[in-house]
Amino acid sequence: MVKVTLKDGAVREIESATTIFDFAKIVSNSLAKKILAAKMDGKTVDLTTRIEKDCKVEFLTFEDAEGRWALRHTASHILAQAVKRLYKSSKVQLAIGPAIENGFYYDFDIDKQLTEEDLKEIEKEMYKIVKENISLVRKEVSRKDALTLFVDRGETYKVELINDLPADAKISLYEQGDFVDLCAGPHVMSTGKVKALKLQSIAGAYWRGSEKNKMLQRIYGTAFEKKTELDEYLHMLEEAAKRDHRKLGKELDLFSLHEEGPGFPFFHPNGMIIRNELINYWREIHREFGYQEIKTPMILNRKLWEQSGHWDHYAENMYFTKIDDEDYAIKPMNCPGGMLVYKTQPHSYRDLPLRMGELGLVHRHELSGALHGLFRVRNFTQDDAHIFMMPSQIEEEIQKVIDLFDRVYKTFGLEYHAELSTRPEDSMGSDEVWETSTAALRNALEHRGLRYVVNEGDGAFYGPKIDFHLKDSIGRTWQCGTIQLDMLMPEKFDLTYIGEDGQKHRPVMIHRVVYGSIERFIGILIENYAGAFPVWLAPVQIKILPITDKHMDYAFALKKKMFDLGLRVEVDDRNEKIGYKIRESQVRKIPYTLVVGDKEMESNEVAVRKYGEKDSNTMDVENFIKEVLEKITAKS
Repeated sequence: MVKVTLKDGAVREIESATTIFDFAKIVSNSLAKKILAAKMDGKTVDLTTRIEKDCKVEFLTFEDAEGRWALRHTASHILAQAVKRLYKSSKVQLAIGPAIENGFYYDFDIDKQLTEEDLKEIEKEMYKIVKENISLVRKEVSRKDALTLFVDRGETYKVELINDLPADAKISLYEQGDFVDLCAGPHVMSTGKVKALKLQSIAGAYWRGSEKNKMLQRIYGTAFEKKTELDEYLHMLEEAAKRDHRKLGKELDLFSLHEEGPGFPFFHPNGMIIRNELINYWREIHREFGYQEIKTPMILNRKLWEQSGHWDHYAENMYFTKIDDEDYAIKPMNCPGGMLVYKTQPHSYRDLPLRMGELGLVHRHELSGALHGLFRVRNFTQDDAHIFMMPSQIEEEIQKVIDLFDRVYKTFGLEYHAELSTRPEDSMGSDEVWETSTAALRNALEHRGLRYVVNEGDGAFYGPKIDFHLKDSIGRTWQCGTIQLDMLMPEKFDLTYIGEDGQKHRPVMIHRVVYGSIERFIGILIENYAGAFPVWLAPVQIKILPITDKHMDYAFALKKKMFDLGLRVEVDDRNEKIGYKIRESQVRKIPYTLVVGDKEMESNEVAVRKYGEKDSNTMDVENFIKEVLEKITAKS
């Protein structure tokens, strides 16, 4: 008999050599139907794995990342099997086929150029394989047997992979009917588990990512347990394509990117309005929460970055220069400068917590292939803040930061969830400091009742952190806000305060951002709102359309009245038909379009058409202005 400890701590005794799947049936028949893979002592394994010693077992469903990975990895094998079945007359060699975020791919060397029509036929064949419900059987073989198998099958890429494995590596194969692949796994038990799949595109891919090697054909796809989930995902992709912030940024004249500065965005007047409104709101809410604003230099010398640890732990992401023959770095983070500001004067326990905010322009080196619109850039404005406090104030301050985050995200209609990231391999400080810091963040989350997941090893090199992931209007998540607890930097910079006992003490520090990066947050908002910003953020809030030239004076008088009240308003005085002007105003996603003609002039009214609505309604000018101002004030 062996003892198995479950995720909830319960312990079960079972016969040795029982498979994980059979053990799941002992626990719950309904559970056994849902699970796709399992973790045994922290390692993800197939359900056919036998339990031969005391261990911990965690069952994985499609809701778990590892469960989704196993299902989608199996889908890649189904794809390879389908291609092998369909193109027997063509020479087909298999390269690699992993699961990836949101799907899978497989690379093929085939003497036929695959087309979109081919994808439809391959997908049909995949569904046949799913219907056949073929078992996936794992086998461990010797290097010699593996080489013989794939040499006989003409699979030169598999032979190369086997030859590159370490001499003591275990070599595993997965058999799927007449199909065999070299693979470490894990997989689901049978092809029938992959109930919903879709092939999405074909692309070129060099073998092993090197342009010196042959170009292969890569087929991308995705897979889900249920067709409804697949349909929802495909609908989300369609919506995402319509909302692409790069496309809308160009159409709405918000920002541009140029080859003269890859990864360095240029903001246009319309984009600057959005940016400045976000900054104004940031300043307003931070003042309310007791922050003071500072500004620190963009370039600081090597000694500072060595002291902070960035020179040793972050140099590959930094830009450097020389001044007076000394090494300097362009700041990738604002925190060292914030600590120098703290040190300019002595502090008492009465001063703490001290909250200092900074809208700091930082530069980080990103590989050119990773650059992506406003989401992945090389310079951005971090809406940073550093809070210096006594150890006794840690949890209260974390709760206040979460209160601030909650207010900000609700203003934009964004839901969120939290993730706790723990100590990475490349870190500074003692085990004791890390355990204390991590426990403080965990306690704050649990006392608040905020659900969270743990990202092992994903903390900053100087401390653990809580990341806030925002959910947008089509269900995607974006990592924005961060709270990092730091007991190390105050020590490195010898920060102190005078306690009640008259002695020097070491403060604790919180690093935090709410937007994360103003540039990236603008990109997220563009896609969340599909370019149709709420009125308080809209570059142009009101467009006035005079029907004929005789209505121009009235239109411009309205513009002046509204402009003087701080509204962003334009008059379209072009000699175009009114229907054309209305359509163009809708394309530009302007919140309010006002049509004015004889009737409106006589009664001091406006015909109001809100963005996205087909009908107009007539309003008194004063009532209209009052409504708009109220919406702006409420940020609704």
